[in-house]
Amino acid sequence: MTFLVSTANLFIWGLNYTLGEVPLELPHLEQAGLIAGDAAALAEMGYSCCRGVGENQSFLGMLEDVSRRALAATSAKPRLILFQHALFESATAPWDPSEPDAKTRYAYSGAVLLRELGLDHLPYFCLFQNGCAGFAFLLMTAAGQLLAGGGEAPVICVMGDRRPENGFCDMARERILGSDHASSFVMSGEPAGYQLLGVDCYSTPRTIVPLVEIVQRTMKMIRRLAQQLSLDLSDPNLRVHYPNIFPDAWKLVTRGLRLRPEQAVMIDMPERAHCGGSDSLISLSKLHGGNEGRIHVVVTYGAGVHLAIAVLREQKAAAPALLHKAA
Repeated sequence: MTFLVSTANLFIWGLNYTLGEVPLELPHLEQAGLIAGDAAALAEMGYSCCRGVGENQSFLGMLEDVSRRALAATSAKPRLILFQHALFESATAPWDPSEPDAKTRYAYSGAVLLRELGLDHLPYFCLFQNGCAGFAFLLMTAAGQLLAGGGEAPVICVMGDRRPENGFCDMARERILGSDHASSFVMSGEPAGYQLLGVDCYSTPRTIVPLVEIVQRTMKMIRRLAQQLSLDLSDPNLRVHYPNIFPDAWKLVTRGLRLRPEQAVMIDMPERAHCGGSDSLISLSKLHGGNEGRIHVVVTYGAGVHLAIAVLREQKAAAPALLHKAA
């Protein structure tokens, strides 16, 4: 499915993120029984550490932090707030199993968060079942709301996930190490940050997709978007952002597209591992330098299974919160 909006003047800005404050090194994870796979195999992939929610943090607090920063970045009242979670445990607030009221037990984290923010009479809903490809799906959903609704009110988008209690920090078969994270951005017609040009996505209910197929489909989808949007992939300023998973696969994509090594972007993989949909937002926030017109191709991949490619054009102006992010 291809979603083209290059003439719609839709922009994302106010990019913010926060990570679990506790660094968890591979030897500690192995000793504590927090990884299902092999620590050596994860190290071979390029991981050395992930981030976990600390004693002075809560996952809802992380979501509240990035939501407040997104709201503070815009003076206009948002038309709605979109949430996205890859793990169903992240979409509900902690509950007491002895509580007989189901509405209390299964409180949606979005509703709890809006109450904490003091927001009412504001539409909100949550995207799910698109895994770590959530960033691209949020882009399409927010764009659709802006195109259909008219007016200047922005859309606030919030992503986040944390390891379930007593869960593992890794996915053994895929050799993926994950961190607790939360992030947010604003989409509106204000020309700042990045302009959304288009998204291409592929979905399948298969539980296993061979890496060679992921490589082939990624190259095909990027080439298709490049053709439809009249992009020059050989432009040395163009950047391709990859999630912090499958590094060998992305190297094949880079070579297959005949890109220069410096055009490929994978940021902080040893230090923060994979941060779900926030991977894309983190690298975009770090690479924005006011290089007006520079093209950014963002590759996302998530359970479901979904492969989605987004294309954005960097703007010279940065919204006030664009580079205001957590360390």
